Amino acid sequence: MGVANSVSNLGVVRQSSLLALQNQVRSDFGWDLENDRISIHSLLDEVERFDNSEWLESSRSNLIQQIKAKLHTATKVVVIGAAAEAAELETMLNDEVAIIAADGAVGVFSELLDPESGWSRLVAVVSDADGFPHLREAIDRRMPIFLHAHGDNMNEWKNMLNTCNHYSSPLVLTHQCPESLEGAINPGGFTDGDRAIALGIYLGVSKERISLCGFTTKRIGRWTGQTEPETKMRKLNWMAKVIELSGVKWGENDGF
Repeated sequence: MGVANSVSNLGVVRQSSLLALQNQVRSDFGWDLENDRISIHSLLDEVERFDNSEWLESSRSNLIQQIKAKLHTATKVVVIGAAAEAAELETMLNDEVAIIAADGAVGVFSELLDPESGWSRLVAVVSDADGFPHLREAIDRRMPIFLHAHGDNMNEWKNMLNTCNHYSSPLVLTHQCPESLEGAINPGGFTDGDRAIALGIYLGVSKERISLCGFTTKRIGRWTGQTEPETKMRKLNWMAKVIELSGVKWGENDGF
C-alpha cells in the first residue's frame, strides 16, 4: 500500500501522553490488551469483506484528509459530549464552527431551534457503536463515523457495520492498541467523548481552538449508550484525566 493511500501514514499529531493513558485504563479495569487486538483486527477483516468503495483504505485515507481540511478551516472546533444540552450548544454555534460529536450526543441536534444548524456543522462522529437510537440519524445522513474497536464491543460494531453499509456511510477505523496498525488509527483517549477531543488534536487542531459542550464527571450524560452506572462513573474520572492531559480548557463547573 503506497504512503499516499495509507490511513496509517498521514501527517498527524500524536500526543504520547494520551496514548500511554490507555495502558493505565486497561490496568485499572483489568482488561486484556489481546482482546483489543482481536477486536480491531476482526474489524479490519470485516470491512474488507464488504463490497463498498467508501470503505477502501484509499477512501478512508482521503476522508481523513477532507476532515482535517474542514477542521483547519474552522475558527473553532466544538466537541459535543454525552451531557450536551441544546441551550448550551446554541450559544456556541456560528458559521465558522466545526463539530465533532461523541456517539449518541448527536441526539442533541433534534432539540436545537434549528436542527440543521447542528447537522450542517458536523464534521465527524466518534463512536464505539452503542449510541443508538440517536446515532441512526447520523448514519442515515451519511456523516463520517470514526468507528472504534475495543475488547468487548465486537457484536455492536458488527451490527453497526451492516447498518452503515446499507447507507454507504463513510468510515474511519480506530483502535486502542499501542502498536501502529495498517488501515486504522489510534488518536488516543478512552471514552467516546475524550477520544473525540484527542481526535481533534491528532488531526492538528490546537487545544486553544477546541471548545467542549456536554462534558461532566458529576453525572452520566443523557446521550450515553447503555451502561452500568458505577462503571460509567469510573470511566468519567478517566475521561477527566484525558482532558487534563490534552490541555483543552474545561469549564470549572463541569468536572474539575
